[in-house]
Amino acid sequence: MLKRLVLLAATAAGALAVQKKLRDQKAEQDLWAEATDDVRSGG
Repeated sequence: MLKRLVLLAATAAGALAVQKKLRDQKAEQDLWAEATDDVRSGG
């Protein structure tokens, strides 16, 4: 029973780590897209 609980906790921690990594990558990609966006002045 304890082994299953440890396995479940490890799986949940791994899933959270992957989710955070994906979120961080998306945020960085959005930042780069904003920084390199071709902004044209309306003048």
